[in-house]
Amino acid sequence: MYTEAIEMVEVAPRDGLQNEKALVSTADKLALVERAIAAGSRRIEVTSFVNPKAVPQMADAEAVCEGLPERDDVTYIGLVMNARGAGRALATGRIDQLGAVSVATDTFAMANQGQTSDGSVEAAKEIITMAREAGKTGQVTIAASFGCPFEGEVAEERIVAMAVALAEAGPVEIGLADTIGVGNPAHVTSLVGKVRAAVPHAPVRVHFHNTRGTGLANVWAAVLAGAVTVDAAIGGLGGCPFAPGAAGNVSTEDVVYMLERAGVRTGLDLTSLVSANHWLGEVMQRSLPGMVAKAPSFPKQA
Repeated sequence: MYTEAIEMVEVAPRDGLQNEKALVSTADKLALVERAIAAGSRRIEVTSFVNPKAVPQMADAEAVCEGLPERDDVTYIGLVMNARGAGRALATGRIDQLGAVSVATDTFAMANQGQTSDGSVEAAKEIITMAREAGKTGQVTIAASFGCPFEGEVAEERIVAMAVALAEAGPVEIGLADTIGVGNPAHVTSLVGKVRAAVPHAPVRVHFHNTRGTGLANVWAAVLAGAVTVDAAIGGLGGCPFAPGAAGNVSTEDVVYMLERAGVRTGLDLTSLVSANHWLGEVMQRSLPGMVAKAPSFPKQA
């Protein structure tokens, strides 16, 4: 029997919006956070503390943090790439958890954060340590775990070795990210299983993009393989400015529909998520990729 419950991390305010060319107002970003909370989200990636010249959409990181609702029951995550970003995030006093990123290949690591893959591991370990010393928590995501936009296939042994090294810093979890949406369920099953075996004390979180339509299948494979946390974005928005061809995240409402129908609790309300999808579509002035919000409700509401 597979697990009875999965934790969801809402990433729309950061990963969902970061690649959008049209700048979204701080007020709308905060409204998105509030809608996510209303739908039951209790871990939300609210922004990233990166160079605004590289990612203009995240230039208002401090303003977003200043406007976050005061909630003791919600963990606000700030994505950071280095010690400088970590310092900015901690200085807001509103970020509960630092999200570090390590990249599986040198070429992508240089494009994403100007360092080698090994350098990104060391930077992530420093960020996790900074979080702990500040009385916060730190998590880490291994980007391009299932394939690189520049170097192609990535050996599973490389990801496992990175996970072992990163676990030394004591992150709350290790995330495996299919940054460009090339993964398949068999690969997901294998890699999640190997990472769990190598670092059994570190929970596995997964982060899938739906570039090639395999996102939901990969989520299901990860759940069966023992992943306990799933990233998703309301509406299925998303992409990476430094990963050519990266498309949207798996849609929160699509993942919730699939898991809840299969008997896996998510703690999220599907009706509220569909409403958030429609609202965000108006903000973005287009229909969003998520499928459930476009379909009739099932089973029909009384």
